[in-house]
Amino acid sequence: MMDQRKTHTGHLLALITIIIWGTTFISSKILLTDFTPVEILFFRFLLGYFVLLLIYSRPVRTKSIKQELLFISAGLCGITLYFLLENIALVYTLASNVGVIVSIAPFFTAVIAHFFLEEEKFHRQFILGFVIALSGIILIGLNGSFLLKLNPIGDLLAFIAPMVWAIYSVLMRKISDLQAHTIGATRKVFFYGILFMLPALFIFDFHLDLSRFKEIQNITNILFLGLGASALCFVTWNRAVGILGAVKTSVYIYIVPVVTVAASALILNEKITWATLLGIFLTLTGSYISERKPK
Repeated sequence: MMDQRKTHTGHLLALITIIIWGTTFISSKILLTDFTPVEILFFRFLLGYFVLLLIYSRPVRTKSIKQELLFISAGLCGITLYFLLENIALVYTLASNVGVIVSIAPFFTAVIAHFFLEEEKFHRQFILGFVIALSGIILIGLNGSFLLKLNPIGDLLAFIAPMVWAIYSVLMRKISDLQAHTIGATRKVFFYGILFMLPALFIFDFHLDLSRFKEIQNITNILFLGLGASALCFVTWNRAVGILGAVKTSVYIYIVPVVTVAASALILNEKITWATLLGIFLTLTGSYISERKPK
């Protein structure tokens, strides 16, 4: 009974995380008027780090260099590389292309987990669910236009991003086995992520200019990204990974485009086509099949 309740908690945490992550594109879209992608990235995770530090200030100590490397690698993959790859990809290719390609993260997670996590093995049912969900995600991404423009550089970067996220998911599963405090562990990952982000500030167009936060829409959206999408969501996601495992939790990523479409219709008044509705149905069906235990 206790295990079942814990499992339900894991699913709820993953779902809450995905609902928030699915709406972040709206905040990012608004902020891109006054901020560059790397500026949004740096400010949101810096804010997230200090919020987590206020909530849980105790140091998370490791017993070996190997354990410390888990946190270092998670920070590099899940914070720095993933978001930089995704943001740079958006410069070179269509947002719909990036949305579809990034949504294959659960497949890469399942493959990597199969080889590096003893308790999380591949099964045919997951593949079936992946194929159905991906077909739905492609329909959502095309939005009924049936026109997919390929941009080699952007699409390649977008393709690498879910691979990096898959590595992050597996690393967080290993970190959860260390029995470290979830908030403290997430904060430590943020620290290394920000550290690796610093060189990127010199390479890309970064300005500290805090006067931009005088605008109410800028401060509210950066607070949403920093407090909600970063501090809260990475804690809830990492906790869900600890409960459900890397593969089961990653399946929820399929639902991101569904949430994004719903949010854009409600907030930005964007039209939903028949192809989008069919895509939503296929995506939810595929994620359900992938989530079910194999017989």
